Amino acid sequence: MQIGYKLAAEGYGPQEMIRQAVRAEQAGFDFVEMSDHFHPWLETQGHSSFAWSVLAANAAKTSTLGLATGVTRPTVRYHPAIVAQAAATLALVSDGRFTLGVGAGERLNEHVVGQGFPSVRGRHERPREALEIIRLLFRGGWQSYDGRHLRLEDARLFDLPETPPPIAVAASGAESATMAAELGDGLFVTEPKSSVVEHYRAAGGSGPRYAEVPMAWAPDEKTAVQAVLETSRWMVTGWKVMSELPNPVNFDAASAHVEEHHVRELFAIGPDPAVHVEAVRRYVEAGYDHIVLQNSGPDPDGFLDFFATDLAGRLRALA
Repeated sequence: MQIGYKLAAEGYGPQEMIRQAVRAEQAGFDFVEMSDHFHPWLETQGHSSFAWSVLAANAAKTSTLGLATGVTRPTVRYHPAIVAQAAATLALVSDGRFTLGVGAGERLNEHVVGQGFPSVRGRHERPREALEIIRLLFRGGWQSYDGRHLRLEDARLFDLPETPPPIAVAASGAESATMAAELGDGLFVTEPKSSVVEHYRAAGGSGPRYAEVPMAWAPDEKTAVQAVLETSRWMVTGWKVMSELPNPVNFDAASAHVEEHHVRELFAIGPDPAVHVEAVRRYVEAGYDHIVLQNSGPDPDGFLDFFATDLAGRLRALA
């Protein structure tokens, strides 16, 4: 099992996330994962820097730490050729430490280029074509592609690592899990659903299985809950809301009803290691082996110290 640290791109500026990545390596994390967004979820978060620049800086500042996008949508805001080029370059400058996480994305980030946001059906069709294009370019040589939604014309990646970066595909059900098995090298989820792993394996998937675990560390539970209510309550709204709303002000309104009991149902809260271990156990028992700790507490350094001294050994024992 590998354990990763989620860089909260919406909550901190780029310099701070570079600093946190260095600290995460020192604390014993195996990798960091960073969302690839244009906007924060809430105005109170106040940040959303360009993921690829931050991850490149992290590659230069660390030596063993794995790096991953969690996740990039390779269709609307980006053309998949650009994602393939960025991923290949980052794999080179990190000496093979990069994993490309891809997913369906959210209207919050994709509508900004003025091309709208596709229907649910289109969100499944376009990622498949995008992955086929990325795979073509990772083969090397000149490539073209003519799909229903996406095209590629006489393109070639000139700086391509000997081994292309692995691709982890976000999934929530049978269709996306099958796509992850057929066109990806790994699986990426945000819920402890064993059924997604079962669909992935049934379709031939055998790669790493990434999962984000929501946590909020603080010296006391009240402080941890309050931090979630201020910056991360949007997570309680669920995917049908998270995928559709266009701006932070909409998420502020949609999450205004969130209360303490909602937070406690979703997050591992407070300073007790046993609480956080139990949260991770649910994901491990569901079949996930690359666990990403997503801390929404107010003190990232406190959480990193907590991981190093009280949590790392207990979590690794779950494997």
